[in-house]
Amino acid sequence: MSTLPQLKLDLFVNPARSRSEPYGSARDAILGATALAAAQRAISAWDGYRPTPLHALPALAATLGVGAIHYKDEGTRFGLGSFKALGGAYAVGRLLAREISRRVGRDLSPADLGAPELRGLCAGYTVTCATDGNHGRSVAWGARQFGARCVIYIHATVSEGRKAAIEQFGATVVRTTGNYDQAVRQADRDASENGWHVISDTSYPGYMDVPRDVMQGYQVMVDEAVGALPEWPTHVFVQAGVGGFAAAVCAYFWERDMAHRPVFVVVEPQAADCLYRSARAGRVTAVTGELDTLMAGLACGEVSLLAWEVLAEGADAFCTIDDTAAVATMRLLATPGGGDPAIVAGESAVAGLAAAIAAMQDPQARTALGLGADSRLLFIGSEADTDAALYARLVGRTADAVRNGAQA
Repeated sequence: MSTLPQLKLDLFVNPARSRSEPYGSARDAILGATALAAAQRAISAWDGYRPTPLHALPALAATLGVGAIHYKDEGTRFGLGSFKALGGAYAVGRLLAREISRRVGRDLSPADLGAPELRGLCAGYTVTCATDGNHGRSVAWGARQFGARCVIYIHATVSEGRKAAIEQFGATVVRTTGNYDQAVRQADRDASENGWHVISDTSYPGYMDVPRDVMQGYQVMVDEAVGALPEWPTHVFVQAGVGGFAAAVCAYFWERDMAHRPVFVVVEPQAADCLYRSARAGRVTAVTGELDTLMAGLACGEVSLLAWEVLAEGADAFCTIDDTAAVATMRLLATPGGGDPAIVAGESAVAGLAAAIAAMQDPQARTALGLGADSRLLFIGSEADTDAALYARLVGRTADAVRNGAQA
């Protein structure tokens, strides 16, 4: 890795950001330490749980001109290839525990659902959601873990590889016309007609509990990363779809140390920039159309209202990148230099790092974000090769070849 790719971003510094406002009880009711502790207890008890690796990338940091770079690699999470297991599957367990608690007349936790008589009751429930791929895979995996039925909706441009990855967990997969947000609406309609339970990662009026559970599960990953860091980060760049993942990360740092919060940057694809547009407008703003981007996991046009409660004032800046930047960053991580580890990063995993590279190459953006030689950057690589064929086409090698050190 002799030179960095030349990347561009469109940066908007958030005029509503508040560096002095306390986290507060209203946000604590969405994402707080008590809820995180409950999520940690439940998730750490699942078979196969282990913290995912946090990679130090000193050679990349030196080339970029910053003090340190750390990359949390979610590609090994429960064998699903992404961080989504922490959210979707946890929310499935929470919903089933609530429903069955009402039936049996006593309080149950997700951990209780393994008892044979309770697992039998779970079989009477169907969970559903719309997905770009990773969230649906998590919900399907969670449904299988707890013994529930599952129907997943995918939109027109979701790849066959992602469809097959969901089906392997026993879910029925329905392909819809239109974009992700239209698939969300069809999943809602069909769930209402059939008595199913929606496990969505986006919130809207009248639907808050499940997305809150999803976001609380995501914070397990952030806590793992912070526990492994040698120093508190100065900057965190996080990719966003509906915003739940970004809000979970932002809230974690805001709640724990308001005075030393990292500069927090939300990154989206140019073709699906609902948070960026909302920040510019000063209110929640939807993006319509095909939302056509290689970053399929981020191809969302409507902001989660719970996420906006955190990000509207918690994010320091919002920015967009194009697909070319994502692909270049995937290749950069696959072919590192200076002893950095090779990392298999999917197209939706790299937006944060791509934006940081672009910001360091843009004097105005670098100054606006306070980036420099002492900056310590944290990124969360949210997926690996969740579409293996697409990954190989974009990077020029299979993920296995990257992991085994084979050269292009």
